[in-house]
Amino acid sequence: MESISSQPHKNFSDMISDWLKTAVGRIIASICALLVMVIVLYGGFIFLRDTDLPQPLMIIIAILWGVGGAALDYYLTNFVVEMLPGEWPRRLQPFVFVGPAVFLMAWALAIPTVRTLALSFFDANSINFVGFRNYVFAFTDRIMLEAFRNNLLWLVVGTSFCVSFGLLIAVLANRTRLESLYKSLIFMPQAISFVGAGVIWKFIYAYRGSGTGLPEIGLLNAIVVALGGTAQPWLQLFPWNNLFLIVIFIWMQTGYAMVILSSAIKDVPAELEEAARIDGATEVQVFFHIVIPYIQGTLITVSTTIVIFSLKLFDIVRVMTGGNYGTNVIANEFYLERFTYGQAGRASAIAIVLLILVIPVIVYNLRQFRESKAF
Repeated sequence: MESISSQPHKNFSDMISDWLKTAVGRIIASICALLVMVIVLYGGFIFLRDTDLPQPLMIIIAILWGVGGAALDYYLTNFVVEMLPGEWPRRLQPFVFVGPAVFLMAWALAIPTVRTLALSFFDANSINFVGFRNYVFAFTDRIMLEAFRNNLLWLVVGTSFCVSFGLLIAVLANRTRLESLYKSLIFMPQAISFVGAGVIWKFIYAYRGSGTGLPEIGLLNAIVVALGGTAQPWLQLFPWNNLFLIVIFIWMQTGYAMVILSSAIKDVPAELEEAARIDGATEVQVFFHIVIPYIQGTLITVSTTIVIFSLKLFDIVRVMTGGNYGTNVIANEFYLERFTYGQAGRASAIAIVLLILVIPVIVYNLRQFRESKAF
């Protein structure tokens, strides 16, 4: 009894200090700090959403809040993981860095996809369950069938010419002294958005008609008239108008294909080409029997990427024709059904159909990456 009574009594702060030195105490304290950080970040979001501060000051606060919050999130989460016993820190630390990105991807992509799938089984107001009626519409409606046909045309013609021209330019440019200049000029359209490209080419295809008495301002019609021909409404000439729109796609994506393929061609061992030439092979034979097989993986990657672009195409058609004159595509019909006709169920079904069309291409692309040990 005497030994016990002789021990000094610890005050509350000392007890808290001793408790924080234990593993459990540190973990609980770190988790509490993490929760406080989440609350503070959420409060900052509410403040930025509702505040009436001047815009420059809001931008500064948003940058500090976003960057600082992300840094604090990583620091505290990593601190919590390091407090865990045994092998748990080594196992969980990779997820500290990957976790937020996975969460954001799920929030921005996975959850909307599941919600869109659910909405595709309901009516225009997302109230009454209609089963597969929206999918029946997607595969039987005349306009939808027209959109499928046009997307197939974009996929075949657009992808073929983009990859072919990109490969041809890459090979020819590699043999010139002004390689950088030529490639810069070809790649320049990549710096323009699809909407910007549509506006530019709308002026090229512009048509006023002879009945207006005004001169033609469209570049293409001006050239035709100067050569003694008659101006034409190029974007209304079905089915050629689809090809005129695909020209814009080729103009934009050829530079992308050229840059990727040019890099792959430069990696072809010069010894293989020289050995083939010594054996009597012509330049054409070297190209088709040495270069093409060597860059086959890159060709597949570029082709599948452009295929995905062609399936999701929307901007060019929306800006140039709005889907009229037989130029409609799947993405534009989705836009019309949702935002013009107010058919949420049909629009959701069209979005899911488009997703299903893109998934096999993506899976094939990922398999090619895995086989080439890209990741």
